Amino acid sequence: MKKQLTKLALASAFFATAFLPTVNAADYIIDSKGAHASINFKIQHLGYSWLTGRFDKFGGSFSYDAANISASKIEVNIDTSSVNSNHAERDKHLKSDDFLDVSAFANAKFVSKSVTDKGDGKLAITGTLTLHGVSKEITIDAQTVGEGKDPWGGYRVGFSGTTNIALTDFAIKMNLGPASNNVELNLYIEGIKQ
Repeated sequence: MKKQLTKLALASAFFATAFLPTVNAADYIIDSKGAHASINFKIQHLGYSWLTGRFDKFGGSFSYDAANISASKIEVNIDTSSVNSNHAERDKHLKSDDFLDVSAFANAKFVSKSVTDKGDGKLAITGTLTLHGVSKEITIDAQTVGEGKDPWGGYRVGFSGTTNIALTDFAIKMNLGPASNNVELNLYIEGIKQ
């Protein structure tokens, strides 16, 4: 009788733990309103120097759990008309149909497909970038910066990331020479837990 009760207790404990709800990744909103996130770009100008800029308006969200990296997801939307290279005339040209054609393609979007843990806080984020009406798969090499409580009672986590894209892959036809075909994107993302 004692053995049967012990077996029953063990079975009950097993089933009780087996069907406990699993911990899900936490949801975060990208803190672009507080200017704690930025999307920057860098491209060679004719192969002679570097031109840098950013997009001032963007937003998005992601889910993240350090214990289950592969369950992470991210989605970012960018207002392409907010391109800012710190030069009004150049920004006008970047918004034209030579480059971003913001009148036809007002938004760019990135949606992740997979997040791979590379160890030591390094991540490979693969997903679809839609830019200038073209959707292509890209991979962002990311790094966890840190996470923890903030002074306002919230919880935050931050990442940095880089990727390179070719203008021709996104049907941007302006040709400034072979050195200027690739754009480096530098991403700094801080999220507030919801």
